[in-house]
Amino acid sequence: MPESWTARDERQYEHVRSRVLDRGKSPQSATEIAARAVNDQRQEVERTDNRRTMGTGNPRAPLEERTKDELYNLAEEHDIRGRSRMNKTQLITAIRRRQGSDL
Repeated sequence: MPESWTARDERQYEHVRSRVLDRGKSPQSATEIAARAVNDQRQEVERTDNRRTMGTGNPRAPLEERTKDELYNLAEEHDIRGRSRMNKTQLITAIRRRQGSDL
């Protein structure tokens, strides 16, 4: 349990984790899903300083529908240089170029 989590957060984590395990997910997947659920809830009630998303968005969603933070994280995964100075449109273009060269 992270130091910043309360006893309530820990109970929520254990509850979500056990429910996910009951659905047949792997222990690693259940741990990840439960931690995300707790952290999402902590952000909603503003008990965490981290407001920036850590994900890359729904992989099935078009790039245009993702947030700039999600695109930035995706660009980071693709090791795109200069991403911190790019706007949303430039990030989309750079990601598409990189994905095309990765095929």
